[in-house]
Amino acid sequence: MLPAISSWSASRTTHEEFVRAAEDLKAKGMRRLVLDLRGNGGGYLNAAIDLADEFLPDGRKIVYTEGRTHPRQDYLATSKGLLEQMPLAVLIDEGSASASEILAGAVQDNDRGLVVGRRSFCKGLVQEHLELPDQSAVRLTTARYYTPSGRSIQRPYGEGIDYNEEFEARFDHGELLSKDSISLDSSKIYRTLAGRTVFWGGGIMPDVFVPADTAESSRYLTELFFSGVLNQFAFDLADRDREKFEAFGNATALRDRFQVDEKMLNELSTYAASEGIKEQPGDRERSWHAIGSRLKAGIARNIWGAPGYYGLLLDDDSLFLRARDRLTQDAQ
Repeated sequence: MLPAISSWSASRTTHEEFVRAAEDLKAKGMRRLVLDLRGNGGGYLNAAIDLADEFLPDGRKIVYTEGRTHPRQDYLATSKGLLEQMPLAVLIDEGSASASEILAGAVQDNDRGLVVGRRSFCKGLVQEHLELPDQSAVRLTTARYYTPSGRSIQRPYGEGIDYNEEFEARFDHGELLSKDSISLDSSKIYRTLAGRTVFWGGGIMPDVFVPADTAESSRYLTELFFSGVLNQFAFDLADRDREKFEAFGNATALRDRFQVDEKMLNELSTYAASEGIKEQPGDRERSWHAIGSRLKAGIARNIWGAPGYYGLLLDDDSLFLRARDRLTQDAQ
């Protein structure tokens, strides 16, 4: 059995929810695990540390923080984890940030599992929220997150690209299609626990690179997905017409019988525009099927939970299939 667990946000309850799901899957015969961190924008540091602790033996380094006036602080694995012996693959992409990068980096640098996908977002700053006398506030960066091998998760500055334009820049530079388009600092070489070479360029570089599917991709689709707009729109649809969707009975029936029509795509376009995402000529025609598939999956997740979501997407999910194949090969 090869299940996939998705951690959508590193909230205060993420660890408890993960442990419950993992215990249930182990009871059902799970032999290998794919942990999906794609599109996961991060969350609480402690949640990432607690999750990593389930995979790593006692004393292994998970992450450390350090700044110019911030003494180094190491975070180590402690008690025996639930999944220390479970074969593992972690999926990441350009939407995996912060706590997700901490977890992926800990797995990679400890040679605990296989990281599959595309370079993560590169968000690794420790910040403090300071309120000012006039009721305004500033966020002061005090330190950075570093993986166990010493790599800073935060991407380098000085590249002439605004932080908020990161997705667009990667799309334009071809990074989503070829790992050779990624700018890595070959002068800064780091080693994993087992001595494997890893390079620094901001974020986490996967062990196995899987390019984005270009057949239906567009900047519009990328922005819809990684901004959370597509997920929110699917949630609103499910909430608005819950009885209609529940009448399908299961996610498979929803996929086969429910049609995403022009009216629905117009609604999505209007909502996206209100969130600053503009649909360009040709975007809809190119990405219609991909948008429709993700809308159906998002609706299924809100009606039937994670099993409904993954039941619709995994069969043609190139990252999951690559991770599955590698885990299967390693087990032989």
